[in-house]
Amino acid sequence: MHISKHILSGARWLPSPNFDERTSVNDISLLVIHCISLPPAEFGHDYIDQLFCNQLNPEDHPYFEGIYQLRVSAHLLIRRDGEIVQYVPFDKRAWHAGVSEYQGRSKCNDFSIGIELEGIETIAYTEAQYQQLAEVIKVLLEQYPSLSRQAMVGHSDIAPERKTDPGPLFDWELLSRLLNVEN
Repeated sequence: MHISKHILSGARWLPSPNFDERTSVNDISLLVIHCISLPPAEFGHDYIDQLFCNQLNPEDHPYFEGIYQLRVSAHLLIRRDGEIVQYVPFDKRAWHAGVSEYQGRSKCNDFSIGIELEGIETIAYTEAQYQQLAEVIKVLLEQYPSLSRQAMVGHSDIAPERKTDPGPLFDWELLSRLLNVEN
C-alpha cells in the first residue's frame, strides 16, 4: 500500500464531486474516524457510494428521503470485508466533519483526513476493518509529516454535541496495538 498523487494504491477509486481545495496541503494534521451504514444498521449495499456521489435515490428506502440531498464525502471508506474505497484525494478537502473543533481550531475539514468505517456505533467493527485502517494510517503518517498518531480522533471528539461515531465499540487499544506492529 502506498500513496501516489494523493491517491491510495489498492483502493477502489470512486471520485466524489463533494470536495474543494484545502487552505494548505501542508496542514493535514488530523485524522477523523467515522462510521456510516445505509440504510442504518445494514451493510454491503452501494448506498454509501451513491450518497457520496450525489446519486442516492430517495425512493430506494424511506430513510433516504431525509438525506438524499446532502452533499457529503469522506476521503476513504473501509467496508466490513476490508475493501477500501477512496472518494476524494488526500490533498483536497472532503466534506466529512461538518461543524467541528479540535484543540481550539474550528472547521476540521480544512486540516483533516476523514475515514469512514462501514458500521454503526452499536455493532463491533470487523478484524478486516481494523487491519486495513492500521495499514492506511501507517501510509498516511509516512506521506503527510504534519499528521501524528496523537492526532487521531473520532467524529464524536470534534463534534460532541452532534455526533457519536465511531462509538463506544470502536477499539482504540486494538488500533494502537496494530499501529505498533512493525512491517
